Amino acid sequence: MKKLQNYITGQWVEGKGEGVPMHDAITGEIIALSDTEGLDFAEILQYGRTKGGEVLRKMTFQERGNMLKSLALYLVKKKADFYEISYRTGATKVDSWIDIEGGFGNLFANASLRKLFPNQSYHVEGEPIDLSRGGRFMAHHIMVPKRGVAIHINAFNFPVWGMLEKCAVNWMAGVPAVVKPATNTSFLTEAVVREIIASGILPEGALQLISGSARTILDTVESQDVVTFTGSATTGRMLKAHKRIIQESVPFTMEADSLNASILGEDAVPGTPEFDLFIKEVRNEMTVKCGQKCTAIRRVIVPENLIEDVQIALGKALSKVTIGDPRLKEVRMGSLVSLDQVKEVRERVQELSKTATIVYGDLDKIDVIGADAKKGAFLAPILLREDNPFKNLAVHETEAFGPVSTIMPYKNLDEAITLAQMGKGSLVSSIATNDDKIAKEYVINAASHHGRILVLNRESAKESTGHGSPLPYLVHGGPGRAGGGEEMGGVRGIKHYMQRTAIQGSPTTLTEITGIYQANAKYKEADQHPFKYHWEDIEPGMSLKTHNRTLTDTDIINFANLTWDHFYAHTDITSLDGSIFEKRTAHGYFIIAAAAGLFVYPNKGPVAANYGLEDCRFLRPLYHNDTIYVRLTCKQKVDRDVASAEHPSGIVKWFVEVFDAEDELVAVATILTMVQKKQEVFVEMTDEKIQESLNKLSEETKPKWGVMTPQHMLEHMEYTYKIASGKIQDFEVSTPEKYLEKVHASLYNYDKFPKNSQFPQLEKDILDTLKYTDLATAKEKFLEEREAYKTYFKENPDAKLNNLVFGELNRYEWYLMERKHLNHHFEQFGLL
Repeated sequence: MKKLQNYITGQWVEGKGEGVPMHDAITGEIIALSDTEGLDFAEILQYGRTKGGEVLRKMTFQERGNMLKSLALYLVKKKADFYEISYRTGATKVDSWIDIEGGFGNLFANASLRKLFPNQSYHVEGEPIDLSRGGRFMAHHIMVPKRGVAIHINAFNFPVWGMLEKCAVNWMAGVPAVVKPATNTSFLTEAVVREIIASGILPEGALQLISGSARTILDTVESQDVVTFTGSATTGRMLKAHKRIIQESVPFTMEADSLNASILGEDAVPGTPEFDLFIKEVRNEMTVKCGQKCTAIRRVIVPENLIEDVQIALGKALSKVTIGDPRLKEVRMGSLVSLDQVKEVRERVQELSKTATIVYGDLDKIDVIGADAKKGAFLAPILLREDNPFKNLAVHETEAFGPVSTIMPYKNLDEAITLAQMGKGSLVSSIATNDDKIAKEYVINAASHHGRILVLNRESAKESTGHGSPLPYLVHGGPGRAGGGEEMGGVRGIKHYMQRTAIQGSPTTLTEITGIYQANAKYKEADQHPFKYHWEDIEPGMSLKTHNRTLTDTDIINFANLTWDHFYAHTDITSLDGSIFEKRTAHGYFIIAAAAGLFVYPNKGPVAANYGLEDCRFLRPLYHNDTIYVRLTCKQKVDRDVASAEHPSGIVKWFVEVFDAEDELVAVATILTMVQKKQEVFVEMTDEKIQESLNKLSEETKPKWGVMTPQHMLEHMEYTYKIASGKIQDFEVSTPEKYLEKVHASLYNYDKFPKNSQFPQLEKDILDTLKYTDLATAKEKFLEEREAYKTYFKENPDAKLNNLVFGELNRYEWYLMERKHLNHHFEQFGLL
């Protein structure tokens, strides 16, 4: 029998024991054996801390984010294989989509958070704090990656999402992970990890996998490690009390099963959209993943006068749920993960039914499609009704982790809130109401007992992700029984894997440490105007002092007329009595505009555009005849992605200080500019450079890739020049319309054409018949057509001509195309 392998210390390793069988949830057959016997957990953890941690900690947030994005894109291409494996866990296609593509979605979402962090390996948190009157002693907070490893102990119900929703966060923070999935479904986790490792995208040591039991893994955790646990509250409390966790003060995040509640608002009577939405939501939460969700609705709290209506409506909705082999299109609910889980859920239902009544479903009867009900882990949806929820507490204490929910009545909203709180802490609650006053009353009073609350009504329903869907940007966790922890949560989640440290010193020192210019720090006088520098060459503290400008009465009046801002302080000097103004006052926005006039460099350069304005403050009024000058200082650099038709660039935040003639600070602002990055990838294709390259090319020159000969290459490029000069335009653009904009925009980036990229009119690995008798003639014709292309655009500067791949191009875009194309082929033949 096949054994699952463990990926540890850089290799795939089998355990040395007999192994534990894992069963197909539908057929009951053994899939593989899980075996971790003989693994050295201390060595595994130390390998992650050193091998993986050292690389991840040095990467910037932008590098980590792009790594996650690349991994997500890679895994999406492999998803079909994962679906096939996922069916064996009992999951339908919809269930698998939540697990598999929801997991990939976490990678994408966390990758996008790189934009909220500085362009460095650590984070600067919050605002600077002045600790002195003179402004020469200050403090800030930084956050650096912990130097340990994240140990993720996951549950069986989401073998992909459970891993990636956690790993995406710790990788963004710069911390490696050791993943220990639940044994029952670890065969799916192992399949995904195999692809992750095969991709080569993560640095070695960033991810290790333990495919099965790891009872002693916490024995050697250290203070810099972080442990997360998802599963039963009983197991979680036991692990949280581990002596090593306590001794080393290891952060331990628990996300435990909870008795989540959904409330039907008193206004949501039958016939309203909210009533229908409520029934649909409860049915979905009972049957998606066969109810095996830590966020599923376990307690259905409804107005006592509507309990019969809800019971009947839910019964009708559940009767339409088909159960069986999840591969079949007509099946809406698969199975539980194992027969053991069926047994456990049956026992919990029997406990609940001591006081509650089963009003829909039967523990001993089930109809399935395309499967054997006795061999598979099948269970029909079970709906109970508890008429005395304040007296009979089992419904608030016992969870059946399957397709099981219990209806209970309330008299008023206060009772509904109390019932929701009696679960002693849950991951999520929801309320269906179209009355925002009811929604507010419930949310404010119930929030103390829930990690997330969804308000569902006719307005939000179309785009709502539902009661049971944790989202990467929101915290996932809850108080009390739910574990008292938090996962995900966007930036908040990433910070969980970082150490927050307060730093103190002078503004100049803290500027150097944080990478962000701090007010009152020493300026770094620029050798030339800062707007002449590319993004890479600008550094925080780089500064320019401008010349002076005197504000005149005419300036103020003209600005008022231009903007229609006729506030009395600017235009009616007879109304200044009792105000804070002494004379005609310059508009605040005129001061900022005048400041820009002083510091902006007029010539074309790397600064591509004004990107925005932040933190604008006017410290005292400025009057006509006042003189100002500006100090422009680089405050911070923020990297950015460019997907449209523009060159790679980053954002530079400039600290603008406006001073009067007495050197008193009168206004401050932060302006943002989009600054182009250097183009250092491609050689500029001048006439001289092209001739120099052609002189190196001979019949004997061999390509580094592909099947072209030197003459084939030149004849191919001659043909593209004929397209570029308009001689050939009788073709269809080969790129599909839906991709064309993105492909067209790629001309502006600094990425090389992929090696072995296929020209649309050429068959792969098949050479066309040569047109010319020799290489010398091909060179001559190549240069002739290049001259024709240059002449065409000299005479027709506004012309646009189609390209086979990139669509319609203007003169500048043909230049970009030519540069990339010539670099590609000249590099192919070793000419550059």
